[in-house]
Amino acid sequence: MQGLPPATGPALPPPAAGPGFPPGTVGLGLPPVLPEPSLPLKRPRRWLPLLLAIVVVGGSALGMLGYLGWKIGPLAFGVGLAAALLPVPVLIAVFLWLDRYEPEPPKLLVISFLWGAFPATLLALGVNSFFSGWLNVVTLPDAVVATVVAPFIEELGKAAFPLWILWRRRRELSGITDGIVYCGLSGVGFAMVENILYLGGHGFYSGNEQWGPYSGAQLVFGMFLGRILISGFAHPLFTSMTGIGIGIAARSASSWVRWCAPVGGLLLAMMLHGSWNLMATLSAEISPYFFLYGYIAVMVPVFLSMIGVALWVRAREGRLALQVLPAYAIAGWLTPPEVAAMGTLARRHAARVWAGRVAGEPGRKAMKEFQFAATRLALVRDGMNRGLDETSADQDRSIAEERDLLQVLGTTRAVFVGRDPQVPPAFFDGTAYRMTFPDGVARTVPMPAEPVVPVPVLLPPPAPAYPVYPPMPGYPYPPQPYYPPQAV
Repeated sequence: MQGLPPATGPALPPPAAGPGFPPGTVGLGLPPVLPEPSLPLKRPRRWLPLLLAIVVVGGSALGMLGYLGWKIGPLAFGVGLAAALLPVPVLIAVFLWLDRYEPEPPKLLVISFLWGAFPATLLALGVNSFFSGWLNVVTLPDAVVATVVAPFIEELGKAAFPLWILWRRRRELSGITDGIVYCGLSGVGFAMVENILYLGGHGFYSGNEQWGPYSGAQLVFGMFLGRILISGFAHPLFTSMTGIGIGIAARSASSWVRWCAPVGGLLLAMMLHGSWNLMATLSAEISPYFFLYGYIAVMVPVFLSMIGVALWVRAREGRLALQVLPAYAIAGWLTPPEVAAMGTLARRHAARVWAGRVAGEPGRKAMKEFQFAATRLALVRDGMNRGLDETSADQDRSIAEERDLLQVLGTTRAVFVGRDPQVPPAFFDGTAYRMTFPDGVARTVPMPAEPVVPVPVLLPPPAPAYPVYPPMPGYPYPPQPYYPPQAV
């Protein structure tokens, strides 16, 4: 915090002696020292599941790509791969755009996509081949395989890794948005590999074998219009139903909901998938109008409804910050302007622009980290209020994470606070601001209804009692002041 101008607002009374202040420094304006957690937490080993995921995904990738290359040949495989990759960046960007409030760990996002692309497709290929009679073991009609077997095994395979995240890494899931993102990326990966088979095998390979490369290219173009431009959302849409169930289960303290929500979402995904395949089957065997009517009357409304749900649950993360973080403002850890700036993505962008203007690129990055930590803090406190921590170890982990996030807030805030010459020195007394104007007179300014950027303020000592949520969030760790120590 070196280099920041000293505060010139009205002097605050020295804080009373208490926990968190080094001996002999009370009243000197030094920031308190956050104590270490009373119970050191044992961090679980993360490398073993990651290594297992790499082995499974890598082995499945080699098996699936090898099968496709052998089945349709290198040329058709290259054509199918090029065509199937075109929509992937757009679809991935859509799901990452949904995950802007509290982005998920990149490694889990990558594994979700690769899981859907290779292990899920390899499992579906093996089971569908088994029941289609390709292995001369069990033979079922193609219509039964398409409408019953394929939806069951494909949706189960795509959802396997997101379900594992719910089981083993539930704290990584902040709600329905995260469930939709993980399952949607798995669906995108599955659709990509399936499109390689259809576009390269049933399209270019079949046309090239019978009528030459020109006819093969025509078939690829026609399938591209149907499978990607018209129905490219199908697999991500189906699997997102499971994601809704996973997100509901992740934020529920009821064991009944934790079991029933993912199962219900998975069954809904299977039903939609089966209906989609049934429309295609009836269209091929009876009349093409079956698919047209089903597409317009069923799938398009479901798709538009899913867009509405996704946007609503994403906005809810901003509303959650406005609901939970005021408790920390009352306790003295945040100011109302900082809380208000967390409410929408537009306000967050305005805060980052302001921080970049007053502190350069380091300020912008610090504000981005500040916003991420504040969002995560709201989720942790919301989980504590909901009773999501069932064991004492989970409760200790939440307390330790809350403490770490509060430290991050103080550290990142120091990068951009006190550097804006356009904002007069001020402090917040709980109801209004005491601002020192250019004429040197300190005046009381009412708090604005919806401030959109943080105001550099000097916080008073936290209130001794906290009437909103017991226990008081962030305690017994006293908050750090906004400004560096004043000259004495």
